[in-house]
Amino acid sequence: MSLQVGDNIRFERTFTKKDVEMFTKLSMDEGDHHINPDHLGRLVVQGLLTATLPTKIGGDYNVLARTMNFEFLSPVFTGDTIRCEVTIEKYEKQENNRISILASFLCTNQNEKQVLKGSFAGVIL
Repeated sequence: MSLQVGDNIRFERTFTKKDVEMFTKLSMDEGDHHINPDHLGRLVVQGLLTATLPTKIGGDYNVLARTMNFEFLSPVFTGDTIRCEVTIEKYEKQENNRISILASFLCTNQNEKQVLKGSFAGVIL
């Protein structure tokens, strides 16, 4: 799987109540909004659980992240389908046979509302 500057990679996921319950146990992020449903029966998805979308794409390409920047724009709720689009901004071979990578990402919900944006940088081994 070779990448180049300008490539766009997309991934989509619908978050479930079970996802939030499992992440709550793992992360110990037990805020009321992650445990008690709102008036529509939804839980708020943890920000770092939402952030697994761009990290999943990085994992697909064996990126060892050195920096990650997240800007959480709007809440994500159980039942929301989030689409993450990653754009490769920099992709350069280094002298040590590693590849330096910089990518930006934007996550939107099923209503095309932006919920998360940011970037990551690292190396591909």
